[in-house]
Amino acid sequence: MSALSLAVRDSTTMLRRNLLHARRYPSLTLNLLLTPIMLLLLFVYVFGDVMSAGIGGGADRSEYIAYVVPGILLMTIGGTVVGTAVSVSNDMTEGIIARFRTMAIHRGAVLVGHVVGSVLQSVMSVVLVGAVAVAIGFRSTDAGVLEWLAAFGLLVLFATALTWVAVGMGLISPNAEAASNNAMPMILLPLLSSAFVPVDAMPGWFQPIAEYQPFTPAIETLRGLLLGSEIGGNGWLAVVWCLGLAVLGYFWSAAKYNRDPK
Repeated sequence: MSALSLAVRDSTTMLRRNLLHARRYPSLTLNLLLTPIMLLLLFVYVFGDVMSAGIGGGADRSEYIAYVVPGILLMTIGGTVVGTAVSVSNDMTEGIIARFRTMAIHRGAVLVGHVVGSVLQSVMSVVLVGAVAVAIGFRSTDAGVLEWLAAFGLLVLFATALTWVAVGMGLISPNAEAASNNAMPMILLPLLSSAFVPVDAMPGWFQPIAEYQPFTPAIETLRGLLLGSEIGGNGWLAVVWCLGLAVLGYFWSAAKYNRDPK
């Protein structure tokens, strides 16, 4: 077999291993998935009318449902990759990686398995949260086939970028608790973005925090694709953020993983 065939075979095996772990131990995934669903229900049914009036949509929560769902979908990805950081940290601390190093498998297959598995879990989580959003009234009437394909591509690209960063966080963490804490910005950053209120409605000193981070341009791009709002330069900015984070996370993770253990 060629080197590429061996890499694909070993990566597929590691992907199957990670998916089996997720199926056998679903509590972490369910706990992380519960957060965006609870926030969606909270902001729609408790704060929906007030928030809709505050952003100029009138006292009708249906306006706010349309506004908040794109941010919740990207927050779902951020929450899912926290589980990836924990899973990678467990592999590093429980000795299985040391065992893999002694076996005749492609060296990067372990990381690729984690990344692909996490992206698949992120997509499934987004679908579940999206189904809840549709059930409570979200509709995307302005999106055609091309817009839906672009939205799906953005979600996959964003999930891949955050997953590589989460893998690096898991590799540098001494235990699962530390990995969860290190990856917490993946959940906190959406709260500081345009997910729930427009950047223009925030205090002036706070606006740069919300604007100059990866979640805000990605949210605005997804919102434009699904709802037909103005995207402007957010589309290119979101892609640049995703590619930059993916490259940075990949090289960081590869450097940490390939370093010989002490």
